Amino acid sequence: MSIMFISMLLVLLVPLYLYLKASSRSKNTSVFPTNWPILHMFPSFMVNVHNLHDYLTMVLAGLGHNFRAHGPPGTGMRFFVTCDPANVRHIFTTNYTNFPKGAEFAAIFDIMGGSLFTVDGEDAAAQRGKLKSVLSNPRMIASTEACCRNKVENILLPLLSYMASIGTPFDVQELMSRFMFDLATMSLFGVDPGLLSLDKPPMDAVVALNTVMEVGFFRHTMPASCWKLMRWLNIGPDRKLSTAHKVLRRFLMELMERRKMEMMERKISTCHVGNDEEQDGVDIMSSYPDYVDDDLSYAKNIGYMLAARDTIGTTLTWVFYNLAQKPNIVSIIRSELSPIASCKEASGVDTMMIFEPHETKSPIYLRAVLYETLRLYPPAPFERKTVAANDIMPSGHEVRTGDTILISLYSLGRMEGVWGNDCPDYNHDRWLSEDGNNLRYVPSHKFLAFNSGPRICLGKEIAVMQMKTVIASMLWNFDMEVMEGQSIQPKPSCILEMKNGLIVKLKKREM
Repeated sequence: MSIMFISMLLVLLVPLYLYLKASSRSKNTSVFPTNWPILHMFPSFMVNVHNLHDYLTMVLAGLGHNFRAHGPPGTGMRFFVTCDPANVRHIFTTNYTNFPKGAEFAAIFDIMGGSLFTVDGEDAAAQRGKLKSVLSNPRMIASTEACCRNKVENILLPLLSYMASIGTPFDVQELMSRFMFDLATMSLFGVDPGLLSLDKPPMDAVVALNTVMEVGFFRHTMPASCWKLMRWLNIGPDRKLSTAHKVLRRFLMELMERRKMEMMERKISTCHVGNDEEQDGVDIMSSYPDYVDDDLSYAKNIGYMLAARDTIGTTLTWVFYNLAQKPNIVSIIRSELSPIASCKEASGVDTMMIFEPHETKSPIYLRAVLYETLRLYPPAPFERKTVAANDIMPSGHEVRTGDTILISLYSLGRMEGVWGNDCPDYNHDRWLSEDGNNLRYVPSHKFLAFNSGPRICLGKEIAVMQMKTVIASMLWNFDMEVMEGQSIQPKPSCILEMKNGLIVKLKKREM
């Protein structure tokens, strides 16, 4: 697309944007996107991009879980948007080879090009096979559990205790992001960057990871020719992404150098103690002895960091936001944890109770609360696929080669036809069996938080373990209050983070 055409497009969009912005304040405005001449539905979505997930939910609810959307001619923007469980199963399981991520998705996340995050087919299968063997290694699992447990006991809980003692409100989203950044780095490289301290400024690498997801969201909503031109000119959001790219590469190079030094020190120590088996590394990098510092390895590491940090840190924030408003559910979880806590010794009034990862496996309500949070606030609020060949969806809609399919996970959890008329409510009981002693089975095409089919999340149980360890330890030791007057809304990003964070105050719980 030429620069002249883009200029003409912007001239058309500006008055339409202003008109629609004014119209959106009217109570009589239809939730359905207007199909404008030439520009089709593009202006309607641009007006609502700041609140896109809720807007898509309203439209999908009104149009029976599916609708088509087109951008201006020449942009190639042909979307089929769905949250229909039957379509989800078709896309992710029944006919998944016909719905790859596609070249456009790989271009959007070019910073992770060639990694499992962007590839399809045999390449994806090979990378998944290797990663699955790494994450299922008993020593790796034990190391990950110990790392999480020690970080909670020795760093997180003392820091929270201090914040409770001074009574100062703080951003729990920022804290969870820092906590998971440390854990992700430790799991990947065996190196702790020590970011979990609120008196430290945000690390450049953390800001850079946020930029990757924010610019990714921007690219999803714009014609490819527009953001590619910005990338070529190094302007706008792509300028920020270019800077983030350099920051992350430098950070990962420093981590690798630090890791090499620590590994060398361990080998020297091993020579003295004469036990090399105990000194073997159990981080992810240890499973890739042929690692080379190239673009592909860099892309894979960025993908691992984003998967480990963003999804868990974001979910924990939404868990605490909802539980702070549901003291009855907090009481139930504490009652469930009480038999475990009664078997532990407390050495003083200031002692923090830590729950071991294996101890949080049995509590049913704890997992139900976690799943209910993921239903309403999936950390990855949408999935993008490409149609490889003409197909007919179970809903009866035809899709053509090259069409883009957007699956709204955020909307899927809010559809009355899927979850019942109480779908907007935060109700953990929906996950429990009638006797309350077991979790109710829910198929993955209805609950897509951990993906589905051949792409199902390989780190699911590790993620659940980490989240349950943090939630149990924080709920048992502290009462949390969300400060009033906050605007709680998602930021424009591929990750469902809160735009303004979540300011809370803690109080040490009296046992």
